[in-house]
Amino acid sequence: MKRILIIGIGAGNPDHLTLQAVKAIAAADVFFILDKGEVKHDLVQLRQDLVDAHARAPYRLVEARDPDRDRTTPAYAGAVEDWRSRRADIYERLVRDELGDDETGAFLVWGDPSLYDSTLAIVEEVLDRGTVRFEYDVVPGISSVSALAARHRTSLTQVARPLHITTGRRLSEEGPGGSDDIVVMLDARHAFTSLPDPTGFEIYWGAYLGTPDEILVAGPVAEVADRIRDVRAEARERKGWIMDTYLLRRVPRAERPEPPS
Repeated sequence: MKRILIIGIGAGNPDHLTLQAVKAIAAADVFFILDKGEVKHDLVQLRQDLVDAHARAPYRLVEARDPDRDRTTPAYAGAVEDWRSRRADIYERLVRDELGDDETGAFLVWGDPSLYDSTLAIVEEVLDRGTVRFEYDVVPGISSVSALAARHRTSLTQVARPLHITTGRRLSEEGPGGSDDIVVMLDARHAFTSLPDPTGFEIYWGAYLGTPDEILVAGPVAEVADRIRDVRAEARERKGWIMDTYLLRRVPRAERPEPPS
């Protein structure tokens, strides 16, 4: 039967690849790579470099154009659902037409496949359609969240406190609530700039983690929010895309600066 490997490849540093991922790459006959266009060529190039370094010949690289998602509509959930469905069409065709009955295909997933990535859901949708049969396994990877904490030399959790992982969209809509430690991903809105009490949080922010373009900023939100926003805008303009994440940590009231009189 056809077999699919969904391999987490880390946040951008080739050394993030685990030994399990190295073995999985070596076991694959076909690598499916979705091209996101010239602007995001770096994302494709890392995958190709990892295949070149760890795959065993003979193997095949099969590329397909990644469909664009409508980022202008206010119907966010509907836009994501439509984009996933169109992606599933591509995955279905690739597995059906480009993978032999006894071959192993691989999708190399940025970060970890279980954390804010659509690959698992899309593969399940393809299976539910029933037009192609295959087995699949998932290889975990170093996520941008793990890389962020490591680069800032901090822990994601504190004693007896939960960790909340959310998106910039949800943080903007709901605020921090009672959470003391919040990891925020997919934040194009700079949600950290609209906290009800910016003096109450510190931020550990990182972009392009693990790559030569890595940027790190940390400090009280009230002091570094404008800097992060400016650095982020400049980096996005320069590269054409940005991937960033951050940790918000509540500051105990006794340690907060006194408000100006």
